[in-house]
Amino acid sequence: MFDFSIVTTWVDQFLRTYLPEFWVLAIEFVVVGVVMLALYAVIALVLIYFERKICAFFQCRLGPNRVGPYGIFQSIADMLKMLIKEIIPINHTDKLLFYLAPFFVVVASFLTFGAIPFGNGLQAFDFNIGVFYLLAVSSLGVIGILMAGWASNNKYSMIGAMRSGAQLVSYELSAGLSLLTMVVLSGDLQLSTIIEKQSDTWFIFQGHLPAVVAFVIYLIAGHAETNRGPFDLPEAESELTAGYHTEYSGLQFGMFYLAEYLNMFIIASIATTVFLGGWMPFHIGGLDGFNQVMDYIPSVVWFFGKAFALMFLSLWVRWTFPRLRIDQLLHLEWKYLLPINMVNLLIMVGIVLLGWYF
Repeated sequence: MFDFSIVTTWVDQFLRTYLPEFWVLAIEFVVVGVVMLALYAVIALVLIYFERKICAFFQCRLGPNRVGPYGIFQSIADMLKMLIKEIIPINHTDKLLFYLAPFFVVVASFLTFGAIPFGNGLQAFDFNIGVFYLLAVSSLGVIGILMAGWASNNKYSMIGAMRSGAQLVSYELSAGLSLLTMVVLSGDLQLSTIIEKQSDTWFIFQGHLPAVVAFVIYLIAGHAETNRGPFDLPEAESELTAGYHTEYSGLQFGMFYLAEYLNMFIIASIATTVFLGGWMPFHIGGLDGFNQVMDYIPSVVWFFGKAFALMFLSLWVRWTFPRLRIDQLLHLEWKYLLPINMVNLLIMVGIVLLGWYF
């Protein structure tokens, strides 16, 4: 399987041959930042088109089919429209927090996005506390949502922000405990090490039933953290118009929109990395011929294939189940998911101590 670190190492050595270290680092930081921003935007556009087509499929419609073949340029047209739309000024708002909130949400999303390993050797940075870092920076987005709701001076926005705060803080516990269950199994917080330990068998198979339970709970909690239906209480159109971003327009609304879709991809990517082997191919012990064929598939294809499969599952859930009430949403977390998660974590600790995993 091709290792992308060969390319990055060659570029680094080539630059160091002609430039001092300061300029080498400066150029590398700028290039990595531009590439990550471009990938961030492209993935968002693909996901918008992906969701519209999936939604149309479930509702027996065609979806976008006018702008470009099969409507593939519809997302680009919407992006251009969003960029040139007027930003409507709102009176009686907290100006600083109102304009700062969209940036806060996008930056929190982008910080998480930067730590994802997209392929073999294709990772912007690899902390030795990678899982802890992901949990820490991904939870910062709720601050931007609360800022948006408060600064808008709108009761609907404030109610949506309060709902979102309660929802995200609650389900962050289950998401964190699910990942902690797999950290116990792997014995490491570094994402590259977690992936390497799944070279023979993915963790969802290594950890027996507790790994499957943690995977299912993480998908539920992650789905709730992205404010997607049936957990879209903060943006309930029939009750709160658009929730915490009711008063935003133009590019400001586009930033919230962008972060929401990227958060869906980030949740799927973290689940792929921790539970499904990341960019590792599917291997079966003893079947060397089959494993060699799997190794021919590029690591990037494996990663994005798994991530998009999980996102398809997320959209399937969204367009199948009706919206929950806020009390049902919180009861699901505090009375069911959290207790099950805590017991599941203890069972995983017992399995690891007794050496019963594969």
